[in-house]
Amino acid sequence: MCQSEISSSLSFVVPAKNEDSSIAAVVGQIVERYPQAEVIVVNDGSDDDTARLAESAGAKVISHPYSKGNGASVKAGARAASNEIIIFMDGDGQHNPADAERLLAALAAGYDMVVGARNRDSQASVGRATANGFYNSLASFMTGHQVADLTSGYRAVRADKFKEFLYLLPNGFSYPTTSTMAFFRAGYSVAYEPIVAAKREGKSHLKPWKDGMRFLIIIFKIGTLYSPLKLFVPLAALFFLSGAAWYGYTFVTLGRFTNMSALLLTGSVVVFMMGLISEQITALMYKDSN
Repeated sequence: MCQSEISSSLSFVVPAKNEDSSIAAVVGQIVERYPQAEVIVVNDGSDDDTARLAESAGAKVISHPYSKGNGASVKAGARAASNEIIIFMDGDGQHNPADAERLLAALAAGYDMVVGARNRDSQASVGRATANGFYNSLASFMTGHQVADLTSGYRAVRADKFKEFLYLLPNGFSYPTTSTMAFFRAGYSVAYEPIVAAKREGKSHLKPWKDGMRFLIIIFKIGTLYSPLKLFVPLAALFFLSGAAWYGYTFVTLGRFTNMSALLLTGSVVVFMMGLISEQITALMYKDSN
C-alpha cells in the first residue's frame, strides 16, 4: 500500500486542553507526514487559543463547552473518526508523529491495537515511573499477557474494534487502561512498540496522587471485568487460611471452635461464590453481538 493510500485510511484523534503552546506544531507535523489523513482535535473546554490554532493548522476541531475529561475527548474523537484506523496522540508535544509509522507497521502485521510503550527515561518522574511499573505488573497478572505500558496515550487501533468498547471507557485519564484490558478480554491482539516521549509543553493536567489512586481503582475494576476469579480466588483463599489457622490456634489453646473461625471460613465461601457469579456476568458482557 502506497503512502497516500495509508494516509487516507487514518484518523488522528488528539485530545487537547489549554495546549496553545504546542497544538499547532503537533497538527502541522501530522499533516506534513500524512497529508491525506483526517486530523481531529477535541478541544476539551480550553480557555486559550487551542481551538483556533488547531483549526488554522489544518485540523477538524470538536469543542466541548466545558472540560469533560481526557477520556470523554477520546470518545468524542473516536465517534467522529471516519477512517478504518485511529491513531490517538497527546496534544502536548510528547508524541512524535514519525513513530506512527512503526505502530502502523505492527498493525499491518495483524494486530488490533499497537501501543507506543515509553521507556523509563520518558516518564515524567521517578515516582511516575515506579507507579506505572506497578500498574504494568498488576495488569500483566490480571490478563495473563505482558503489558509493557498500560497508561500510554499513544496508540493505533482498528476503529471498528475500538468503538465496541466506548461504553466502558471512563471520562477521566484512565481510558488507556480500560481499552487495553478490554482488548485483551475480547481476545484481540495487542502489541507494543518502544517510543521515546519528549518533555511536554505547558503544564500537566495530571494530579499524581489523585490520578494514581484512580488508575489503581480502575485496574481492579477492569480486573473484575476481565478475570474476576483472579481477584476473588486469592481473597477467598486468604479468608480460608486465616479461618483454618485461627481454628487450629483456638483448638490447641481453648479446645473449641470459635465464632471468628466460623466467620472467616464462611466469608471464604461467600467471596468464592461472588467470584463465580462475576465470572458469568463478565462472559455475558463480552458476548459477541454478531
